[in-house]
Formats: sequence, C-alpha cells, structure tokens
Amino acid sequence: MATAAATPPLLHPPLRKPAAPLHSLPPRTQLHPKTHPNPLPLLFLLPRRRRGGPIAPTAAFSSTSASASASASASASVSPAYDAREAETAVAELLRESGASPADAAAIAARAPAYAAMLADGVRELDELGLWASWGSGAGARVGRGGAVEMEMGRLGFRRKVYLMGRSRRDHGVVPLLESVGVRLSSAKFIAPYVAAAGLPVLIDRVKFLKEMLFSSSDYATIIGRNAKRMMIHLSIPADDALQSTLSFFEKMEARYGGVSMLGHGDVSFPYLIESFPMLLLCSEDNHLKPLIDFLEDIGIPNARIASVLLLFPPIILSDIENDIKPRIHEWEKAGIEQEHIGRMLVKYPWILSTGVIENYRQILLFFNRKKELSYYVCRNSLFYLPCPALCLLSPGVLSQLFCFQISSAVLGIAVKSWPHILGCSTKRMNSILELFDDLGISKKMVVPVITSSPQLLLRKPNEFLQIVFFFNEMGYDKETVRKILCRSPEIFASNVENTLKKKIDFLVDFGVSKPHLPRIIRKYPEILLLDINHTLLPRMNYLLEVGLSKKDVRSMIFRFSPLLGYSIELVMKPKLEFLLRTMKKPLKTVVEYPRYFSYSLEGKIKPRFLVLQNRNIDCSLTDMLAKNDELFAEEYLGTGGLLQKPIQSSKGS
Repeated sequence: MATAAATPPLLHPPLRKPAAPLHSLPPRTQLHPKTHPNPLPLLFLLPRRRRGGPIAPTAAFSSTSASASASASASASVSPAYDAREAETAVAELLRESGASPADAAAIAARAPAYAAMLADGVRELDELGLWASWGSGAGARVGRGGAVEMEMGRLGFRRKVYLMGRSRRDHGVVPLLESVGVRLSSAKFIAPYVAAAGLPVLIDRVKFLKEMLFSSSDYATIIGRNAKRMMIHLSIPADDALQSTLSFFEKMEARYGGVSMLGHGDVSFPYLIESFPMLLLCSEDNHLKPLIDFLEDIGIPNARIASVLLLFPPIILSDIENDIKPRIHEWEKAGIEQEHIGRMLVKYPWILSTGVIENYRQILLFFNRKKELSYYVCRNSLFYLPCPALCLLSPGVLSQLFCFQISSAVLGIAVKSWPHILGCSTKRMNSILELFDDLGISKKMVVPVITSSPQLLLRKPNEFLQIVFFFNEMGYDKETVRKILCRSPEIFASNVENTLKKKIDFLVDFGVSKPHLPRIIRKYPEILLLDINHTLLPRMNYLLEVGLSKKDVRSMIFRFSPLLGYSIELVMKPKLEFLLRTMKKPLKTVVEYPRYFSYSLEGKIKPRFLVLQNRNIDCSLTDMLAKNDELFAEEYLGTGGLLQKPIQSSKGS
C-alpha cells in the first residue's frame, strides 16, 4: 500500500465515527460464540428505519399536502416503471459526475435499485409533506451552485429531484457501487464514509481487481467450501481478533442458502466479504495486492490456490508482508518446518498465520514435552521407536547417525505437514484421544506410528472415536482385535460410521457376502472398509465377473483372500490372470481355489517359479507353486537346500 492509511494492520474494520481519520481507527473485535458465550452484536445489524421498496407514486394526499406541492398530484399519474427508470437514470448521472465511465455508471445504477428507491422515497416524502422549502434551506442548499438553489424545487421534474437528493447525500457514488456488488444498502451507507476518499473510479477498478483476484477460477470452489467447514469444526482454541473476524464472516455465509459451501462463488460471498472486511477497499493494487500475490507464489503457493488461501483467511489480505506475514512464517521455520512445507500448509490451513494458532502450537509442544516417556529417534529422516536401554546394543557408528527427539518435535513436525488442522486443536481434546488409546491398550511404542499415519485422529472428539470402537464391538471383535485394527489401519478410526463403514458393510452384504463371514474378512483386511465403492470395490468385482467367474466364485475369493479387492485391475489383476490362462495354461477356477495368487509378484516370483517347473516338466497347483518359501521350493523341486535365486538364474540362462 502506498500510505499508512492504505496499509492497515491485520484487522482494521471501521468504527461508527465517520469523522475520525482512517489511520486512527482501532481494530474491531467481533466475538465469536464458540469462544465467547456472550458475543457483542454483529456489525451492520443495528436497527434502522428501512426505506426503499418499489418506486411507485402515492395514490392519495391530504388536502394540505396537495396544496403545498403542485407536482405531487401530477406524479401520482406516472407509472411505477417510469419512476424506476427515471430514478435509475438520475443515479447513473450522479455516478458519471463522480468519475465513473458511462458504461460503468449505467451498469452500477441498474444494480442499485434500493439506493434509487431510497432517493425516490425521499423526494416523494418531501412532495407529500410540502417540506422542500426547509430542505432547500438545509441540506438542499448544498446542491445549488454558489450555495443557492437554482430554481424552485416544486417546478423540477422527478428525475432532477432524485439527482439533487443524491447530490445532497455526498456519498460520491460509493453507496450505489457497493450495492451493485451485493452489499446491503444499510451496510453500504455505513462503509461509504470510510472509503469514499479513494474516489469512485479507483474503487470501481479495485472492486474489479478484487473479484478477479479471488474468484477468477471456479476449479477449487468446492474444495474451498469443504475446507472452510473443516476448519470451523476442528477449531477448539480461543480465537484471536483475526480468527474472530473470519469466523464472523463464515457465519454470515453460513446463514445464507448454501452456507460456506458458496465461499468460492463471488456473486454470493463477495458482498459478505466486503461487509466483514471493508478496509479491503483501501488496499492498493500496485502497492499491496499484487506484491502480496507475488510473495505467496514465492513461498510455494500455486497461483490457482492463492484465492483459496485468501478467502479462508481474509485478514491476510490486510496484513503487511514485512511486519505481519514474514515474522509469522519465520516462527514456523524456527519450529523446524521447511518453507516449501509452509506453503503447502497454508493451502490446507491458512490459519497458521494467526497469532492464536502459533501460540497454540507452543502449548502443544509443552503438552507433549510433559510426556517424556515418548522419546523417539530419527535416522536419516526416518522416524522409529527405540527404548533407551537398547541404545547400548548399537555400535558407535550407528549411534552417530541417531538424533533424539521428543514426540513434540518429531511427531508434530510430521503430523502438521499433512494435517495442519491439528494446530487449531486444544491440548485438552488431544489428551482425551490419547487416553482412549491407552484404554484400548495402545502402547507408547505404537502411539507415534498411529499419530504419524493418521494425524487427524488428534482432531476426533471422544464420542466420535468411541462410535468406531462400538461399531467393531457390535461385529463381535474383542478389545485386542480392535487394538490391532487401530494399529494396522488408524485411518478407519478417523472415518464416519454411517457414511463410510456401514456403507461398505451394506455393499458387501448386498453383493451376497454372508454376514457371519464379515468379521473374518475385515479382521484379515480392515482396509476394505476404506475402499471407495464406485471407484474400487465395484470395478474389481465387475472385472472378475466379466472374465467368466460367477458371483459365488467371487464371494468365495473375497472370503478366502479379502485383500483381493484392493489390487489394481490394470497393474495386477489383468496381467497376472492373462499369464495364468495364456502362458501357464491353467483353468480360471484355479484362482478361485487360490486367490492369494494375485498377491505374488509376477516378475519376481510367479514367472521364475513357473519357468523352473516348466523346465522340469512338473505340473503342480498354485498353492504348491507359490505358498512355499524359497528354501522349501528349491528343496522339493530342485533337489537342493540352496536358495531358489541361483537355480532360477541358471535356468534362465540355459
């Protein structure tokens, strides 16, 4: 921004004292009900007398009013449509006089009917009450050149009266401009005094630039709305001023049709954005907005995703790059987060630039530092658990490559890179989840792999986590089995029972899988509960049916080897099945009897062993061919106790 007035700190919305200089306005704090049970009234919701509505003439007057204004009775015969057109024309004239181009003036006037109606109502009220004389000596005196009214108001036409009424308001065309982009008239009248000094032409260009910057692409509109909901749901810490204003903005959106899902749609969200952050209109394009975009690109945010970052945390737009944004990025760099990861984190969770979130990270560090028994070691960027007594068994060379980290620095560094939303989670909620881990028998040794695999588990509410536990209990699993499932596939415990887990169960049952068989299928391959029905499960089942297997065959294969449904059709199923049928000349039924065949490497195990058997004219089942380890296979089919690798190489060479 070019001046101090155009470069407000992180939050500088206007107060209700238009006479105060812009640079002296303190920040507005809108307390959010999530963190403050008795919030202050939201801005722009003060009761006001509503004016406007359809621009139509009044049908009857009192005898006193009729005699006071000769034009009032004449206007009663004019059609409402004519009045509306006349008022719109007058507003367009006001806009042109304030510097708008004829095209912009016409477009803005056409989209500001409430403003035109307000002026028309004022004209009609003065006509009815015969108060033009007093208006002319007061507010109306300002509109005449040299301080005098040019002619008797009662003799002027309707459009001229509307024009003069508009000039008397001295908003310089800013109010109709704001209404034209969707801002409520009451809000527009409140905002106008603080931004009018920039000039109407500048504000018109700035509005266009902001809309282009924030809404030029709709590719990520759905993602923006989904992330906004997730950020709101998972926030469980006190919000600072920047977060408060953002949450209030989201709440305004949430109260409208479509809610925050429409955040990426400019026609819907831009008016509420301006109402919540009116000082955006004071941000210079060349001195602030364009440098901000360049800076965000420099730290690794793709240009197409910058709008997402700014809409999810609009105070960034009002922030000074050198004094606000860079110091906060430096805080994360000091915490061990590389700048390239900071850019990715900003795309997922722009609130990392909030002072409240930065402070919460320090609290999380203190929380995990108190759990000193959770110490882990990093060797060449690989995280693993190592009890301290075991260190004496390591050689000095290995010890020199180990660096001890508390769970705070090692685990959190990994977790926040993939799920930065946990930075807005309170330590109280985190502790409740860790206590549930302990109740299930998750050892301290396994906590870190679980958290690093699914950091979003730290965001779960206890009742949400327990719903998953109860789901498995109802299937007949004991505590030990549930613990094993959690350690093997922690993502399951971050899913939804109704929308994810039960849907997979219902799908398998509808396909014909017997309910008594489900516990065994899931125990052997719990990841099946995370596979997408339409993109993974159904296509694989259909492929097996298309190659000639019956539904009964497929159900049998799923029961025998449930990981089958997780294999790629093109990369695994198809090439291995073609090799079985065309090269090995085995019947299709063999994979029904031994579906684990699909789990073996085609190049590393299936082909080499088949070549060995083919060279010796040995015909055996898939089970005998593949189930044995290399030593047993070599001993039985090669007559040697050596490893299979050497005979295979010799057979290939012969």
